[in-house]
Amino acid sequence: MDEIKRLQEILAQFALERDWDQFHSPKNLAMALSIEASELMELFLWKTEEESFQVRSENEGPLKEELADVFLYLLRLASILEIDLLQASLEKIKINRERYPINLSKGNNKKHSQLRL
Repeated sequence: MDEIKRLQEILAQFALERDWDQFHSPKNLAMALSIEASELMELFLWKTEEESFQVRSENEGPLKEELADVFLYLLRLASILEIDLLQASLEKIKINRERYPINLSKGNNKKHSQLRL
């Protein structure tokens, strides 16, 4: 069993033991994911680009916890929606390779719709 599936099973068991499945609708999990992502962003708030690279050394505990929260809510949401997150990620990378060809996107941050002239 791959590690992602194993984590999803651990999360499912955790929720089952606490009778939390009743709260784990896709809507609620998506909202929780967004909230946790906001808490992650808060660690970077008001930092310069350069200072943002120092956030780990200043806030390693909170940074790891917020990253884990985002990851775990994403895993739980994918599990509830029966989406193979690893496969979906590989498919998305393939799409992005087509959307962002190296010759048009290398060294530039334009959205794919702005790359083609």
